Amino acid sequence: MKILVGLDKGLVTIPEHSSSGEVARLVRTAPRATVQALARDEERWWAISADRSILHSSAGGEWQQIAATDPDARCLAPHPGGLLVGTADAHVFRVRDGALDLVESFEEVEGRDSWYTPWGGPPDTRSISVDGEGTIYVNVHVGGVVRSRDGGKTWEPTMDIDMDVHQVQVHPARTGAVFAPSARGLGITEDAGRSWRFDTEGLHATYCRAVAVCEDSVLVSASTGPRSKQAAVYRRSLNGSDSFEKCRTGLPEWFDGNVNTFCLIASDKTAAFGTESGDVHVSTDQGKTGDVAASGLTAVRCVAFA
Repeated sequence: MKILVGLDKGLVTIPEHSSSGEVARLVRTAPRATVQALARDEERWWAISADRSILHSSAGGEWQQIAATDPDARCLAPHPGGLLVGTADAHVFRVRDGALDLVESFEEVEGRDSWYTPWGGPPDTRSISVDGEGTIYVNVHVGGVVRSRDGGKTWEPTMDIDMDVHQVQVHPARTGAVFAPSARGLGITEDAGRSWRFDTEGLHATYCRAVAVCEDSVLVSASTGPRSKQAAVYRRSLNGSDSFEKCRTGLPEWFDGNVNTFCLIASDKTAAFGTESGDVHVSTDQGKTGDVAASGLTAVRCVAFA
């Protein structure tokens, strides 16, 4: 599979089976604009560029701006009712027919007045994930994970906001299974958020930023904190109670900086992740071994399989 990589200066494509460490070509979008999030539905690619531009591209064609946000956009997720966009100040918008509409019901979530950030600024809608039945999970930083089962008409919190979650990700095939890497380990629910457990066994530290389901394994990034110089990717079976195992073979002992939200992805047995130092690593065996697919880039902001 090809890998799309969002950077501080545009979007690049790493060709299939590349192990040369060289970037193949720029994808056609503004080459000097930051690309901080990517998503795909059945018809097109979506991207957030330059903080506020929502772009789309159909069938590998030119990227075009479809909408612009204010405040800054942070994340996006396709939904049958229209693309969902999360922004700074903890808002959710929906794109319909080229228009950007505020999801008013999200402004009334129970506990919203208690959302915060560790540094004292306003909270963000950091990530959104939608399962096969259309249930929406929204991760607020810091505000836990909020769920809607009716397409965004109503919302309910699912956990203590102080768990400091950095991403929410549904299982691609197992309805009700959801993952939430947090400052306190990897959050896991098997019942659509009615109950959560946070696992840390085997991790060198509990601060987790990104997660991906890789066939019958779960991969998670962990570090010592937001400005860590000691980060790693770990793997664990989805079906067992074993502890996390560090992904080592073919990878550096430690990464100098976090493997961030949107920078760890998986499809079937293949996984890829990008680093703050500008490297992209690929594994074709669920994280047991890894290889360098590209290096010498600027800091990676997001990755996606094409």
